[in-house]
Formats: sequence, C-alpha cells, structure tokens
Amino acid sequence: MALDILPAMPRPNAPRMITVLIAVALLAVGIAGTLIDPGTVNGFIRGLGLPNGLERDILGLVGDRTIAYACLFGSPMLLVIGSLLPGI
Repeated sequence: MALDILPAMPRPNAPRMITVLIAVALLAVGIAGTLIDPGTVNGFIRGLGLPNGLERDILGLVGDRTIAYACLFGSPMLLVIGSLLPGI
C-alpha cells in the first residue's frame, strides 16, 4: 500500500547503436589528444592513407587540446542524453 504513493521513477532507455559509436569515436579522439604522445598519433593517422585534406583536418582536431578535452567530456554526456531521451 505504501508503494502506491511513490512517484513513478523514470526508466532510462538503452542508447541507439549510432549514439554509442559516436561516443566511442569522441572518446578515442579525446584520449589520442590528451594521453598519447602526439608523434605516435600523427604517425598513426598519416599511415591510414587518408586523402590529404581529411588527414590535415583530423590532425588539426586531434592536435588541439581544447577539442580533445571537449571530446572527453562529450562522450559520456552523449551516452547519458541518449539514454534519457528516446530516439537519440
């Protein structure tokens, strides 16, 4: 009887797979930009064989510490938002 007066608790949903993949990509960029030696990251990205423009853009993103920390913060926040809002 006492349980009837408690408010309904929101139940989180599982985030969609695309949300999880984007969060993992953000986490990888954040870790590469903050924890791993920049020379190692640059060598790895150059070894992927990407087009020159795309390679330059990726190196610019990974090399910027502010963007790396924003990606580290954004990764778990995206998963939280994806679990609380349906369809994300």
